[in-house]
Amino acid sequence: MVVVLMLVCLGASAAVAVVYAVTKDPIAAANLAKTNKAIEEVVPSFDNNPSEEILYVAADASKPSETNKVYVAKKDGGIVGYAVESTTTKGFGGAFTIMVGFEPDGKVYNTSVISHAETPGLGAKITDKQSSFITQWQGKNLTDGSVNLNVKKDGGDFDAITASTITSRAFCDAMEIAANVFNNINPENN
Repeated sequence: MVVVLMLVCLGASAAVAVVYAVTKDPIAAANLAKTNKAIEEVVPSFDNNPSEEILYVAADASKPSETNKVYVAKKDGGIVGYAVESTTTKGFGGAFTIMVGFEPDGKVYNTSVISHAETPGLGAKITDKQSSFITQWQGKNLTDGSVNLNVKKDGGDFDAITASTITSRAFCDAMEIAANVFNNINPENN
């Protein structure tokens, strides 16, 4: 019986290893395509490959080991924008990740949701690129202190999604993280 159980375990682990080996590259390619699509959506047009020019920048200088990815978008050798990947754990459905596109002067160009587990029909409205919740961020300079990065219910400058205040607050948190990352980008690295 021990031999049979050991053979079953070896067979199962071999099957898992084969599935992993077969799916590893397609999953990595799909994730890269998803990231590249998000970058294209959040920054002005560019002619470089931002996913090959990644900076790792901390949102909090006192925690240099906790970094976010920043993709540098360039056109004709000049920087046209930065795509900052930002994750918050404060969502109603748990953690979610967004890509925030900043123009070189710190204004938000656009945002895109990379992954989330928010409630369909409510919190999932953060993925609607045409919603007033998403479009209200465009053109705002989040990096100079002129904007309060909270929902209006908390004294901030942003309208919340109806019936999704927790998700809206979490989105504000992710935007604040992205703004802090943008403020900590060292221009000498570009």
